[in-house]
Amino acid sequence: MRRRKTAARRSARSDSGGLPPVAVLEVIEVDDDGVARARPAGGSGEISVEVPPDGRAGPAPGAGDRILARIEERGPGSWRARIIRRLPQVEASTVLGIFRRVAGGGRLEPTSRRVKTAFAISNRDSEGARPGELVRAETVPGRRLGLPRARVIERLGRAPPHRSASLIAIAEHGIPDRFPDQALAEAEAAGSAPPGRREDLRDTPLVTIDDESARDFDDAIWAEPDPGGGFHLIVAIADVAWYVRPGSALDGAARLRGNSVYFPDRVVPMLPDALSNGWCSLVPGEDRPCIAVHLWIDADGRKRDHRFVRGSMRSAARLTYSGVQAAIEGGPAPQPEAIGACHGAFRALTLARRARGTIDLEIPERRIDLAEDGTIASIERRPTLDSHRLIEEFMIAANVAAAETLEAVGATCVYRVHDSPDEGRVEELRKVLASLGLNLPRGGVLRASHFARLLERVAGTPEAELVSEAVLRAQAQAAYGTANIGHFGLALRRYAHFTSPIRRYADLMVHRALIAACGLGEGGVEEARDEAEATAKHISETERRSAAAERDAVDRLCTLFLADRVGGEFAARITGIARAGLFVRLEETGASALVPLSSLPFGPLRVDRSGLRLTDRGGRTVARLGDALRVRLAEAYKSTGSLVCTVV
Repeated sequence: MRRRKTAARRSARSDSGGLPPVAVLEVIEVDDDGVARARPAGGSGEISVEVPPDGRAGPAPGAGDRILARIEERGPGSWRARIIRRLPQVEASTVLGIFRRVAGGGRLEPTSRRVKTAFAISNRDSEGARPGELVRAETVPGRRLGLPRARVIERLGRAPPHRSASLIAIAEHGIPDRFPDQALAEAEAAGSAPPGRREDLRDTPLVTIDDESARDFDDAIWAEPDPGGGFHLIVAIADVAWYVRPGSALDGAARLRGNSVYFPDRVVPMLPDALSNGWCSLVPGEDRPCIAVHLWIDADGRKRDHRFVRGSMRSAARLTYSGVQAAIEGGPAPQPEAIGACHGAFRALTLARRARGTIDLEIPERRIDLAEDGTIASIERRPTLDSHRLIEEFMIAANVAAAETLEAVGATCVYRVHDSPDEGRVEELRKVLASLGLNLPRGGVLRASHFARLLERVAGTPEAELVSEAVLRAQAQAAYGTANIGHFGLALRRYAHFTSPIRRYADLMVHRALIAACGLGEGGVEEARDEAEATAKHISETERRSAAAERDAVDRLCTLFLADRVGGEFAARITGIARAGLFVRLEETGASALVPLSSLPFGPLRVDRSGLRLTDRGGRTVARLGDALRVRLAEAYKSTGSLVCTVV
């Protein structure tokens, strides 16, 4: 995913019925493709906003902006808007940036790419800010030294550049990062949970499997061959509901945050450290309360039965993905019996996954390794291992069981839902595929299996990652909700998040519902559907906010890492074409960069109407989406995390 100012389209549903042909919109959020979600001013419905590719309406809008737009209906309940002009802010706007000292006062360098100017700050309005400090400022009328003016309203602290990337993301996206004193006090007062009627799982050699850098361990697994064929699995999850009770200060803080936010150098946790790294972390050799599900699957990975229990467990080992992968590949294995049976169960679950036809995208994550002093040591593509997939399959099986249990008894369930893609997005995908000589079947209902077969066709080719990203952009956005519409991408009829209540409030809600539905003791809640739906909407928004903050921090760190290599050459691939230029991904780090059209040596150029090709005056193709090329890094803007390249 990339931040792009293109004419990319994104659909959303409107709850407001019909809309006038021209309307004032309020921007809610701008995603990585430069596409804004907006609502009619004064209303609650959401529609899609398309950023004009020629930039005639000025810079791309940002969250909180008001725009006058022309509205077009794309289909039932689906809308598109084209910006006519931006409207003045009703109130003074705030700007986040780095404070610099200049003669006669200060200057604010904005951290947002959408803000195209610096701001002058007088000594009187600087509030004592120091050079290099991250500050929040409010714009004020007038100009100074030719620049718009601002005054500092909040000093957010100073940190080395590689540490400030996450600080900027936290401040820019409004991530709550301080717990109320009462919530901290409640967490510190927590202690060992009494055995009560808990099932004793302490002699079962459950193990946790995580990254080497993980500090909290909230899920553990175990498996054995089942005498009747197939496997018996246990997925045990930290019993967060025992410690975080409805109406408590801890509960209020967790709901507000919605989820933990993970940056390369820090975590903003949903729960205080005394719980997330203490009583709710399944550390080896220590008794911990858990909610566990027994699962019985056949040799083809189909679930035969399941049962939820409230238990006490003692982790037998803290394993890592790399260690388990080495064992899978024939190396020495920690806990060999457990790993062998778990891998066998994984192979069975994989058969069931393939039979369903799930969408498995080939989009590797970027891994940023930090040195001991906190500086960036390297940025690499994170490989996807069978050990990662093993944990994923166990968690999916547990999540399905949770949704089935709550649905069977008619309890309110917060589902993890993923709608099928709408027709407009699919047509955009077809254009991308056609440019690569690929297609999707027409006629009938598109299923996840159609996308799965497409991805299988390109697996291992240079186009695989580009096709995965195009397929991802065509999909609806996953969210939380109490109405079950299934999970399209996983090809599942019902699905809920159960396996990580330390870091997702949705999972905590599911735990409470299961405790109540299964009669498992204290901490259960039979929540009213309308209240659960309101919370589901809130945590869907906090999830999007967190994902955007995490991406922004990684982008800034990539820019910092590459800043010393300005002038260097890199292998790249074209991921977008717009009148602003070519958007490319650097293969070495996965960083995104812009190649301005004005820097290309081919004379007058034009973007074809599909946005998939760049042609010269004679109509000859100069560049296509997905083309490989070599680029030279020309600029690295540390303040905004932006990279500019030229073609070699």
